[in-house]
Amino acid sequence: MVNIVLVEPEIPQNTGNIARTCAATRSALHLIRPLGFDISERAVRRAGLDYWPMVDLHVYDSLDDFFARHPDPDLWLATTKAPRDYTAAAFREGCFLFFGRETAGLPAAFRLAHPQRCIRIPMRPDARSLNLANSVAVLTYEALRQQGFPGLSGTGEMAGL
Repeated sequence: MVNIVLVEPEIPQNTGNIARTCAATRSALHLIRPLGFDISERAVRRAGLDYWPMVDLHVYDSLDDFFARHPDPDLWLATTKAPRDYTAAAFREGCFLFFGRETAGLPAAFRLAHPQRCIRIPMRPDARSLNLANSVAVLTYEALRQQGFPGLSGTGEMAGL
């Protein structure tokens, strides 16, 4: 399993797409407040997120609250400011992949506290960043690939052809 941690996400559509990725991959979704949207049962139902019950969801009041509940996580911080790309990371089962706000990324103090755990997705230098949901998908599937896609189907309907 992989744990996806969104620190102060702002855009509900991104979080909805990330939740769908988590549901499809059996990854847990951890949300750090404040959130830029409502995740009440009524709001989720109104948005038509029929896969939401499949999401292993955890919500925290702050990063301090997260670390109080997970004192020594195997963490990786996704940031465009990282010196190395994600292929340098060895993603283990149960690792936590952290992603920051769409408009600001992860807090600088948090990145500076874990410099050896900061990774980036390679892209052209004049591109600011990928969409948050796309970044989560790239790193989630790389982490799962390194683990052999545990518990996920390895065949499609054309497997016998």
